[in-house]
Amino acid sequence: MRWTARRALAVSSAAVVGLTGVGAVAWNLPDGGVASFTAASGRPAPRGVGAAKIGTTDYKVPRDAVVVSPSGDDNAKGTLDAPVATLNRAVDAATDGATIVLRGGTYHETVELPAGKRLTVQSYPGEAVWLDGSSPVGDWRAEDGAWVRDGWTARFDHSPSYTKGAPADPDPDFSFVSPKHPMAAHPDQVWIDGVAQRQVGSRDGVRGGTFYVDEAAQRLYLGSDPRGRDVRASTLDEAVTVRSDGSVLRGVGVRRYATSLPQLGAVKVAAKDVRIENVAVTDCATTGLSVLSSGARVEHLTTTRNGLLGVHANQADDLVLDRVLATRNNLEHFKYSPVSGGIKVTRSRDVRVTDGAMLDNLGKGVWLDESVDGITITGDRIAGNADHGISLELSAAAVVANNLVRDNGGTGLKVNNTANVKIWNNTFVGNQRTVHLVQDPRSPDDPSTPGRDPRRDYPDPDMTWRLGGVDMSDNLLAVPRDGAPCLLCVEDATGRRGGGDMDLALDGNVYVRRSVNRPAAAVLWPTKPGRPESFDTLAAFRSGTGQERAGRAEDSAAPDDGPDAWAKANAKAARPLPEDVARLVGKPAGTRRIGAWLS
Repeated sequence: MRWTARRALAVSSAAVVGLTGVGAVAWNLPDGGVASFTAASGRPAPRGVGAAKIGTTDYKVPRDAVVVSPSGDDNAKGTLDAPVATLNRAVDAATDGATIVLRGGTYHETVELPAGKRLTVQSYPGEAVWLDGSSPVGDWRAEDGAWVRDGWTARFDHSPSYTKGAPADPDPDFSFVSPKHPMAAHPDQVWIDGVAQRQVGSRDGVRGGTFYVDEAAQRLYLGSDPRGRDVRASTLDEAVTVRSDGSVLRGVGVRRYATSLPQLGAVKVAAKDVRIENVAVTDCATTGLSVLSSGARVEHLTTTRNGLLGVHANQADDLVLDRVLATRNNLEHFKYSPVSGGIKVTRSRDVRVTDGAMLDNLGKGVWLDESVDGITITGDRIAGNADHGISLELSAAAVVANNLVRDNGGTGLKVNNTANVKIWNNTFVGNQRTVHLVQDPRSPDDPSTPGRDPRRDYPDPDMTWRLGGVDMSDNLLAVPRDGAPCLLCVEDATGRRGGGDMDLALDGNVYVRRSVNRPAAAVLWPTKPGRPESFDTLAAFRSGTGQERAGRAEDSAAPDDGPDAWAKANAKAARPLPEDVARLVGKPAGTRRIGAWLS
């Protein structure tokens, strides 16, 4: 959610930039393939993050498991010797508490795990299992410079909102689709020899590399010659919906589903205490995984090349996202707001995003918004995203610690109308702006303002949407992109509070600039209500505010130095790690260090 009022202060954000790569990088994909593309972060995902390569997991097969194989028969017993052919048949046959084992192969299905029947669905040891929403397409004929498939009847909702059949929101700040990419919300997808084609809105727009769906005439048009090539198109919109408490989905891949915006995710968790493990969701039209209930444990998930978002969650209390890899999402170029990128969580309590990697998404890396209470973001690498690396908005009670946040097109960490935030031992380097703490005019006291959690009392005393109670220490704030106004930017756009009224405690942080005027201000800070002041040096900031007694600055850092060198050179600035943060990052209380332990 964005603040839409015009900002009165002089710290208005620079224009959000897209990915500006530093070189071609080869990335290993969950199916064992390799995609080569330009990555702003310049780094592959760290080992141990994301799903195991599909086909390499080794889950035990219970003796009474219901077994499925593409070569099976739905009239069979569902044993290893006589497997059924479809996952849907296995779900029907299974009893509460059963395990369903999928033999290697491709399953073209939409499946629901029904309420009241707790199930485990897993791959057979060492065999690659894919749920695939696409079908091969043939019977092409040439017509006026294009190729046509007659009788095309696949239909998908293309509402540009989360409401089925609804038009776009007239408020541009709540509209998903940019005029530059008008087909983003159309879930139709086509591949030729594994290369995605771009959808256009008219027959006249068909060129090489594009396709068009004429629904009235039931025709699918291609701009590239399909003869002798593998052409596939999405014909299913949803993969798996889990409605049974305590169920497990693990060791499988999900790809090429034409999921619409109102359907929320190709894989949906709509039951309590569900476990998702070693699952890869790729090439789906909008969102990979959507969590809509409490107690979910999502571990070793890979979500990549999806049209809008890697992971969505709403009213997902006690959510754990552990060792998640969310990369190269929003390939359909939806607007960065109201939602896009790696992970977005709204209206939830106790959310943990730990030891993951959110890389090169066209949007934000991790976004907690609309009354999320109790946030832990630790041990993550968040790099190369086109917008902010981490965004905390209209929320409360967060710990952001031991994260490497670099080379993002927006702010490394933005804390917007969020209270009680501990920011410790993070490395912020190469972002458009390093850290931005901001109060805007939105208030939960106004019932017309979107963003309150309807499950909670009104007014909610824990959700003030008021910036304050920020404890920020032992972070490295280094070399933002050219054009950034400041290393640390603090503003109250309401003009009601100065920095001294906001309950902000900053100490032991290290500020690194290439030169004293890059950026011009070390810190931008409201010394009095409505009076932002630019402090050219950290010494001036310390003198003027009393903050950063132990903090240090390098205003002419050597070009060849990097985060490790800057952290070591200023190690004496570090404050003792408090016990509660130490427990979350797995370090002894009292440890002194600048920046993240992640290399």
